[in-house]
This record gives sequence, structure tokens and C-alpha cells, in this order.
Amino acid sequence: MKIQAGIIGTGFIGPVHIGALRRLANIHVRALADDGDETSEKKALELGVDRWYGDYREMLRDDQLQVVHVCTPNHLHYEATKAALEAGKHVICEKPLAMSVAEAEELTELAQTKGLINVINFNIRYYPLIRQLRTMVDRGDMGRIFSIHGSFLQDWLYYDTDYNWRLESSLSGESRAVADIGSHWMDLVEYVSGIEIVEVFADFATMHKTRKKPKKPVETFSNVLLKPEDYVEIPIDTEDYATMLFRFKDGERGVLTVSQVSAGRKCRLYFELDGSKQSAAWDSESPNQLWLGHRDRSNEILLKDPSLSYPEAAQLMTIPAGHNEGFHDACRALCKEVCADVQQGRPSEKPLYPTFRDGLREMRIIEKIIESNNRRSWVAI
Repeated sequence: MKIQAGIIGTGFIGPVHIGALRRLANIHVRALADDGDETSEKKALELGVDRWYGDYREMLRDDQLQVVHVCTPNHLHYEATKAALEAGKHVICEKPLAMSVAEAEELTELAQTKGLINVINFNIRYYPLIRQLRTMVDRGDMGRIFSIHGSFLQDWLYYDTDYNWRLESSLSGESRAVADIGSHWMDLVEYVSGIEIVEVFADFATMHKTRKKPKKPVETFSNVLLKPEDYVEIPIDTEDYATMLFRFKDGERGVLTVSQVSAGRKCRLYFELDGSKQSAAWDSESPNQLWLGHRDRSNEILLKDPSLSYPEAAQLMTIPAGHNEGFHDACRALCKEVCADVQQGRPSEKPLYPTFRDGLREMRIIEKIIESNNRRSWVAI
């Protein structure tokens, strides 16, 4: 029998989850829930989902539902996730896990107490060449890690007329650029390198102190241009930009720059890992190639190819070499590994997928990053 899944929230990321699940043979998207019956029905018809609810609590009463995907704005993650866990459902939650470390700790403990599968959607881990690099590190191909550096740059908030709910700290949290995109970078480099960040020094900047909020809804990344009379000006209290220095547990060094006001960078996560045997670099806007750097011979570009990759990476590749795999494929790959545990009804002892503990760790790091920016000093994680 197919696993029965429900989706809470149908903005930008909800349909991505639905599309990923539909590419798996052993799962059925049973229902979705959004804010109000009219919105939910419209989205259900657009997405071809048979059941819809204007209140997710009604959906959670469905005994057939086994796993719930929380794809709402940030301020609703804690409430929806807690309700799903209390209803006995396995949960895949978008990051952040909650709005505070205390809330994230509560959800992590609740999931463990109930023995439920719990996942935070750091799906960038599931690009095949990320798994390849992780395996290279594990097998000693990179040698000792010296440093990790990079950036996550976007331009979707470049103008003061660009607006989204993420700009409102009451809905998204005290940090924006770091929490929204920096969290992906930090989770990714810790996952790939196998080493943890232990200290941070952060510097935030807000380029647009005020922004023009549209008087009518505008969906994420829609790039809709409105007239001057369609806006109301509001103050901004979260960062457009941040740079962070890192110290890792064994003395390695790192640096990250995040920005949502970098013209021409649509959604570029880039990092370089410098090892004693070679370096490696990966760019999310060219995700099917991995740059390998050498001192005494020519550098290399490793293209995504099952025949050239370690088995751990090859198993994430669904199409032959020369055919690109991207964001949607990474989400599908994560869901596939989660579904294997859902079918057995309990989490694995050492799951490959990121769990609430990973989401909690990122929230603790971000809390310290905010503290560092406020104190203008190094802060221990």
C-alpha cells in the first residue's frame, strides 16, 4: 500500500514537495491544507490533489495520513509541526524548524519521544556531486581540511520595491539572509567536511532601511512590477547582507558571505573546500560539475556521471551522464530516503537524511551569529 502524504502550505515550496513525491512510486499525495477553504480548493485543483482543507488541523484528523510536509511561512512551522507530531504523523519540515531555539528543542524532543521520523529539508545535500564530495572526504581523497570558504548570493530583494513575507521579522525571524540562505550553506559545509563550526564572528548590513510593501499579495520570485500607488513604505529590521568568519573544531578556518541584494546572482550557493591533497569547489548554479584543484598538475572538472562517481553518489543519479539534475531532483532524492523509513514505520538508527537535530543545530548557530553581530566579537557555538 502506498504511503499517504499531506502538504501544509502551497506557496513556492509546497508544489516542489508535491512534484517530488509524485515521482516516487510508493507514495500518494492524499491532501493539502492552506489558509482558508477557497485558497486550498484553488491550489488543490491547480495541483491535482483530491482532498483539501482550509485548516490543517482538520487534515491531521485523517487516520490514513502517515507523513506531513510543513511548507508554511516560518512563523507557523512550530505550531504545525507540533500538531502533526501529536497526531502521530511523521514530519518533513522546511527550515527553520521553529522561531526560537527553545521551540526547536521542544519539537526535537517530542519527535524522539514519540519515535516518529523527523526531517528538516536541507535538500541541497542531495545533489549527486555533493554526495560525491562527502564520500571523497570520508575516503581521504581530500586529505586534511585547511579551510572552507564561499557565499550564497541572490538578487531577488535587490530593489526597495522587492517584497516578500520573509522581510517581516514577525513572520520570518530575527535574522533573514543568514537564516534563510546562510543556514543551507552552513549545513552543507558541515555535512560535506564532517567538521563542526565552533566559533563565529559576524557582521550584518541592511542596504534598504525601508522598503515599499505591495498592497496586494506577490508570490516569491514572481518579479511583479507594481505602480507607486500600489505600495506602502515600511521599516526593515533584518539583514540584506552578512559576512561571517568561522573557526572549526580542529582549527580549520572559514568564511561565508550571504547577500540577497547581489545583482545577477539568482540563487548561487558556492563553496570551496581546501584540503592537503587537493581542493574542491561546487556552485549550485552549475550543480552537475565539481571543480578539483591541484598544485602540481592540471585542475579537473568532474561531470555528473554514474560511471565516474563513487556508488554513494551514483545511487542519487536518476538519469545518464550529460543530462542535468537539479533542485527538484534533490528534493525527490531526500524524500526517497525518508520514504524507506516511513515504510518500516520508524526512523533508522543513523539516517542519511537531515533530522530535526540538524535543524536545531542550525538554529543554535544562527542564534550565536546574531549575538556575535550585536556584540561585535567572536562567540563560541
